[in-house]
Amino acid sequence: VQMFYLVTILSKSHADRNVYPSAGVLFVHVLEREYFKGEFPPYPKAGDSSNDPITFNTNLKGYPDRPGWLRYIQRTSHSDGVLYGSPTAEHVGKPTIIEITAYNKRTFETARHNLVINIMSTEEFPLPYQAEFFIKNINVEEMLASEVLGDFLGAVKNVWQPERLNAINITSALDRGGRVPLPINDLKEGVYVMVGADVQFSSCLREVETPQNQLRCSQEMDPVISCDKKFRAQFHIDWCKISLVDITKVVPVHSNRPDLGTGVLPDIGEYNPPSESLKSRDYFADFLITLAVPSAVALVLFIILGYSLCCRREGVEKRNMQTPDIQLVHHNSIQKSTKELRSMSKNREISWPLSTLPVFHPVSGEVVPPIHPDNYETTSMPLMQTQTNLQSQIQIPQQQSSGK
Repeated sequence: VQMFYLVTILSKSHADRNVYPSAGVLFVHVLEREYFKGEFPPYPKAGDSSNDPITFNTNLKGYPDRPGWLRYIQRTSHSDGVLYGSPTAEHVGKPTIIEITAYNKRTFETARHNLVINIMSTEEFPLPYQAEFFIKNINVEEMLASEVLGDFLGAVKNVWQPERLNAINITSALDRGGRVPLPINDLKEGVYVMVGADVQFSSCLREVETPQNQLRCSQEMDPVISCDKKFRAQFHIDWCKISLVDITKVVPVHSNRPDLGTGVLPDIGEYNPPSESLKSRDYFADFLITLAVPSAVALVLFIILGYSLCCRREGVEKRNMQTPDIQLVHHNSIQKSTKELRSMSKNREISWPLSTLPVFHPVSGEVVPPIHPDNYETTSMPLMQTQTNLQSQIQIPQQQSSGK
């Protein structure tokens, strides 16, 4: 019994499933995780088999990707995958085989089966009047659910009142250049839904084309639409992004497509590699360009820099020639006083320093008596001494002998 059960499951998983969508009508196929659970070993805990994380990979048989009209989405590994799209008349009569591979991330096992899409033609294809709505509060996988899509088509039919109404295509706002919303306040990505009908657009749908609503849309304000309340309960439609197309008035544009050819390169003979004996090459010119020229430029710059630093110095003699004599005398006296103070710090039992003896006055040229700190109030001494102040200075007291 156990062997029969396994054989039955294997035959079920490898059998081709056939679907028959119509051209110009939305095609939705759900990849149910329950369908592939029998392919994998049972979960250790009873009743927890649904917790297996399963992902799907879909591609056209013999090719790495899906057809251009077919899209696929799966939010998480614990949700079902969905194939959806709108086939065109070009695909009628051409079976499209889609390889579906399921990956079990717990056991790292895979299961595969084929989905054969047989596109059928319809008499009413294409419907002449097509309207595209942008719904802000729903994601694409939520809109692909049959009950949600049915509710939306019912609301559109109530507003439009057509005899035939079909969903033509559904596109995520992310595929149109939209941004991923922030994970706050339950924001949605949004979805574009295109529907087609066999009658003219209703007056409610054309209200968005009025000048007043166009002005409000240009100012990023919501237009005033009388039938919006019929959608507002479940669907928040951005009426500024609605698109109304009458394909009976669209001028077809025929483009001359180039001949793609067979895809096989012409026969140009066998490959002829280059000979093993290569000609010698002179690299002297390359050496001059890469080494000699930069070295010569660097040498010239080094010579200019050395001349500026070494040969353009003023020197001590030139500096003294440009310095006034009074400034040189002051500087010289400061240097002598500094040397005397340093020598006095080594031996303090010496006679009065030379700096306290009469010195030459640089302004008047007379001998000026020195200033002794014991007999002169230095706090009242002016910065620039006049001749009168100099004459009033006292004489240096004579050193007394050690006996006295």
